[in-house]
Amino acid sequence: MTDGSSPGRPADQHPPTRGGRRRAPGGPRRWLAAGGLAALAAAVAVTLAVRGGAAPACAAPPPRALPAAPPLGGTIHSGKATFYDSKGAGGNCSRPAAPANRLYVALGPGEYAAGASCGGHLDVTGPKGTVRVLVMDQCPECEPGHLDLSAEAFARIADPVQGVVKVSYRAVVDPPLPGPLTFRIKEGASQWWFAVLVGDHGNPLRAVEVRQGDSWRAATRQDYNYWLIPSGAGPGPYRIRVTDVYGHRATATGIRMLPGQVQRSTVRMYGVAPRSSTPSRSPSARPSTRPSASVTPSLRAPTSPPAVLDAAAAPPGTPDPDAACG
Repeated sequence: MTDGSSPGRPADQHPPTRGGRRRAPGGPRRWLAAGGLAALAAAVAVTLAVRGGAAPACAAPPPRALPAAPPLGGTIHSGKATFYDSKGAGGNCSRPAAPANRLYVALGPGEYAAGASCGGHLDVTGPKGTVRVLVMDQCPECEPGHLDLSAEAFARIADPVQGVVKVSYRAVVDPPLPGPLTFRIKEGASQWWFAVLVGDHGNPLRAVEVRQGDSWRAATRQDYNYWLIPSGAGPGPYRIRVTDVYGHRATATGIRMLPGQVQRSTVRMYGVAPRSSTPSRSPSARPSTRPSASVTPSLRAPTSPPAVLDAAAAPPGTPDPDAACG
């Protein structure tokens, strides 16, 4: 698996040029004469081909591009599954670490879709049952339909001794969220170069925008799952608007320029926070004459490694006043 931890991308590799033939023995004049005849013959052949409307014989057909789209909408797909171990790393999607339950999957380039699948979930069914996995990594050698599961996820659906099994799988629409949105500014970022990783969004993301002045600036997703504005977005704090592939939208504020630190907002991508249970009041209890403060569910999650900082956010369900300005 590629780790996706660095924004650098390898330089384009140009195919090596074909080497020329060895020079035939003989004097320079003989070589020049032979070379001149060969050049003349080549020119005549090309001219005749062009006049006849034929393409040069050496022209190769363009490479056939693989479909690049993440699994969406709950459509059931068939394929096969293998397994691997990320050794705790967060994969090509640049997560700080593998999920705590270690149930994740790597997709081939077509379904990984340059990072468009990152953060989504799949329900995978095999001979022993079904497991829900987080899309966290890319499997460069996998074709569409080939899922490379974590060893723990594979063991939920099949006997690991089998190694490869047939499976069916589908994208999960609006899975339960582990908490509010998180944001991680990339190491090396500054007011002149902005890159952010969004977490805990449930569905794959379609867009990330940063408010700058009177308008929203669209960030561009990189294949390692950070959203980039190469010219920067100013010093912050930032107002960030996130939209997923099914149209859910949330706007968080107060995201600071703190490279390498996970900042947790108080806004969820969709749904509401589960209500905490409160002890019921006894019917015989005497009502208090003092005004009681209403208890609201807290959206703040406990801090756990890596360190998570709280950031201000627009309350869930609050209309975005800037939605019509973007």
